[in-house]
Amino acid sequence: METTKKTNRHKLAPVSASQPVNKNSQDNWKAVSFKRRAGVLVPLFSVYSQKSLGIGDLRDLELVVDWCKQTGNSILQLLPMNECGPVFCPYDSVSAFALEPMYLCLEKIPLSGSKDFKSTIKEIKNKFPAGNHNLNYAIKEEKLSLLWDIYMRQGNGQSGQLENFQKNNAYWIEDFALFKVLKYHQAGRPWHDWEQVYRNRDAVSLANFRKEHIREINFQIWIQWQLYQQFKELKEYAQAKKILLKGDLPLLVSRDSADVWAHPELFKLDFAAGAPVDVYCAKGQRWGMPTYNWDEISAGDYQYLKDKLKYAENFYDILRIDHVVGLFRIWSIPYNEPLENKGLNGFFDPVDENSWPEHGRRILRIILESTRMLLCAEDLGVIPRICPETLGLFGIPGNDVQRWAKDWDLKHDFLDPADYRTLSVTMLSTHDTTNWAAWWQYEAGTVDEELFMRMCAIRRIDYNYTKNSLFDFSLSKYGRLRWSKNINSVDSLVHILGKRREEIGDFIKLYENSYMEKEKLWKRLKIKGQMREVADEEIISRVLRDNLGSSSLFSIQTIIDWLYPTGLFRGDPHKYRINTPGTISPDNWSLVIPLSLEKLLSQKVNKDIREMVSSSGRL
Repeated sequence: METTKKTNRHKLAPVSASQPVNKNSQDNWKAVSFKRRAGVLVPLFSVYSQKSLGIGDLRDLELVVDWCKQTGNSILQLLPMNECGPVFCPYDSVSAFALEPMYLCLEKIPLSGSKDFKSTIKEIKNKFPAGNHNLNYAIKEEKLSLLWDIYMRQGNGQSGQLENFQKNNAYWIEDFALFKVLKYHQAGRPWHDWEQVYRNRDAVSLANFRKEHIREINFQIWIQWQLYQQFKELKEYAQAKKILLKGDLPLLVSRDSADVWAHPELFKLDFAAGAPVDVYCAKGQRWGMPTYNWDEISAGDYQYLKDKLKYAENFYDILRIDHVVGLFRIWSIPYNEPLENKGLNGFFDPVDENSWPEHGRRILRIILESTRMLLCAEDLGVIPRICPETLGLFGIPGNDVQRWAKDWDLKHDFLDPADYRTLSVTMLSTHDTTNWAAWWQYEAGTVDEELFMRMCAIRRIDYNYTKNSLFDFSLSKYGRLRWSKNINSVDSLVHILGKRREEIGDFIKLYENSYMEKEKLWKRLKIKGQMREVADEEIISRVLRDNLGSSSLFSIQTIIDWLYPTGLFRGDPHKYRINTPGTISPDNWSLVIPLSLEKLLSQKVNKDIREMVSSSGRL
């Protein structure tokens, strides 16, 4: 089956903005309307206000909405807001439903304004000042401790609103609250290491536990109710400002999650999801979450999937389908495979390639029929052609990332943004990549060193002997190897590698798609003068305008890329990264922008951004 690399390797027929949206998704487009828009991706943990308690909260997002209004952006995209596990990865959540308690604004909770709670809030604020380069996730326990005190002060009474919330969400919240309290009393161990009666959900044992710990269980429900209310208020605020909220629902959930514990039959626990080898990940990726047992989910009329959409619809106008290709087939790694092998020794599930088209189409139909939200899809990576074709057929925008939007087969050059898919969301960077300035300085025109070394080992090519001839080490850093300009033809590459062309087709393809990459983009951007290695204000502003001017219906930039021309991000751009895929690090999911939201609202660059958005026809 033919595959595409980083999207757009196979051009799809563009969708005209004047054409009616495909009948499969016309209801989903009604509230959003089929028109050009600009937007911003903001991880909530990356922003803060002068009132923040160690981390950005749901109230702070009202200031982000104000910034969107000021700059002409009409879409505010968030990373998953689900409660995180111990490594605080938003895509490895402990529930597909429960929201992250860290994001609660404590000052909006009744009783928090009492004198003693005000004093405690002030102490926490001093202990966890907002605005450090990296977030201190110890703030979560501090906030939970204070929330418990507030909850206990309220007494045993439950409001009618809380009771209605619990009743309307019984399909998930009962199991979630029980899971959370059980986990605490099982010393934080993953559920598969709990006492057998709890691990296997013995009904009598669970009933007894629930009776003994009802107050703690109700506390977990109360927290989720508070989050629900604050998020609903945010959505109403955004609607009043005509800003659309775009959510992100992770495709998978953590192995140690309430969902997997409550419904283990819906998951293949002998396998871990991941991604195969590509040009940016030499060993592929192993995410660790279990893959889905779609036969069981189908037997239940896809109710689990429908329930996830039902709850997300409370908060979002648009929903990003994470790793949409996983609905067609997913890279599945045996759970007992050594961790150091990452994604090397996996396989695609389903195994039969002929089943992929209908498998993905069926699930996407269910999703479209089960929600009013407009769907967008992350269709990046090495994907079967049927995936972007189906998205086009169903009226679902995919992703066109500037650094990967290329003609990979013939010209080996960047696509003109006018040739991007109309039915797409374009961007310079994602939460999983370097920001654009770092890509320009360290990645454009390079190959991954670990991947190249492994390719050499497979062909029995002496990497240490050939590396000095192939690469310019003065321009190589962070595991990326910049091609030497002396390797100015495929013949030069073949000669140095000492192999016949037919033996090194993968080397040739890698070379053709990365050699002189910066020079090619510089030429297309039409910036005067000699190419500059470091991205400055002129270069980034030009590439932002270039992206906004694309044929893509939506252009959504990360908050970092939007603000990079200001000079706020000082020093090495490589350190301003949200996440490095396939790694666990305190630097992941903890980046904080270097100014408060109040100061952001007064930045001169806001007028420049609005002018860019306006001139691109996206205001």
